[in-house]
Amino acid sequence: MKQTQLQISDLDTYLVGGAVRDSLLGHPVKDKDYLVVGADVERMLSLGFTQVGKDFPVFLHPESKDEYALARTEKKAGQGYAGFTCYAEPDVTLEQDLLRRDLTINAMAIAKDGSLLDPYDGQADLDNRLLRHVSPAFVEDPLRVLRVARFAARYHQYGFVVAEETLSLMTQLSQSGELNTLSGERVWQEMVRALAEPNPEIFIEVLRACGALAALLPELDKLWGIPNPAQWHPEIDSGVHTLMVLKQAVIYTKDTKIRFATLMHDVGKGLTPENEWPSHRGHEKAGIALIDNVCERLRIPNDYRKLARLVSEFHLHAHRAFELKPVTILKVFNALDIWRNPDMLDAFVISCQADFTGRTGSEQSPYPQADYLMQCAKACSSISARHFVERGLQGAQIKQAIIENRIAAIDEIKKAV
Repeated sequence: MKQTQLQISDLDTYLVGGAVRDSLLGHPVKDKDYLVVGADVERMLSLGFTQVGKDFPVFLHPESKDEYALARTEKKAGQGYAGFTCYAEPDVTLEQDLLRRDLTINAMAIAKDGSLLDPYDGQADLDNRLLRHVSPAFVEDPLRVLRVARFAARYHQYGFVVAEETLSLMTQLSQSGELNTLSGERVWQEMVRALAEPNPEIFIEVLRACGALAALLPELDKLWGIPNPAQWHPEIDSGVHTLMVLKQAVIYTKDTKIRFATLMHDVGKGLTPENEWPSHRGHEKAGIALIDNVCERLRIPNDYRKLARLVSEFHLHAHRAFELKPVTILKVFNALDIWRNPDMLDAFVISCQADFTGRTGSEQSPYPQADYLMQCAKACSSISARHFVERGLQGAQIKQAIIENRIAAIDEIKKAV
């Protein structure tokens, strides 16, 4: 074992990528990736590394299981983020490998002695809070548009912005049609990761600024410029409101399903004829088909789709909860299927509260509808078939008794508030 460790220690290795960036920034480091210069596949395997990379040589350390990749260069050979040929031979230098990376802050390395190697001024951009591309080859990979937008969402809290020249290249990519080569699953993978960041609204803003939102999520992009009634929405613009709602959701929860639901809750307004503006009658149900389109196109998991559809259809019901008849509240509970999935009501209510407070001047407004709906649901859930079976009821009689008693329970709570 000592001989193997000695041989591994002889490799010319560097800590690279996110671990370098985040350690210099003071951001929590999650994973450590290493770059190996001057080696080949055979040598790595002979030292006990396990190869895991399919498109290029990536290996797992035999003990730590950290990832080690051979230094490589890439050449554009086709469309899309996978349209590259890879060259990973011992003559590839550290500088050549770092040159192929997306951003300068991701193109730094730390040597074994702790020294920083920074051939493309990543440290300066880190200090200046800039997300800047390393080279013009940035435009060869459409996935980088989404990655930069996601980094902007993650590091907005530190004051980072996308460099103007990088945003220009992202716009060029968006206009080229290359974004259409990305699979729906790959787009969603970046999107759901962005929704988990501290400022997911920045992800949307950056995509919109470079034209990528119109290409990837036209249903959402269409909301900007569509007015709402000033009485309820002092911010007026539907797109602005949507991002305000998403920001409120971030305050309330880390659940990306809820954050996605708030992002999609008003897409139905994009279908409202202009002559009906600023009213949007029926936008709640109109949005369901658009949500389905997005979820099918991006292969979004069903639990995300289900919550988003329910929030779209019933968010106004939640806002008007105190005005609703008990039978209507029960219909909402049935639609949410809170009997088999009680957590759905929590997610629904949080989404609706984010919508209610995601308006200019209403950010700190109370939302007593949440407690009211929870009380009603608790009372309804306490009524089960067992009570009526014990009284000798059968079949449809049991079902009707449950309905009537749940309505009565809601009515009692309604009278008390």
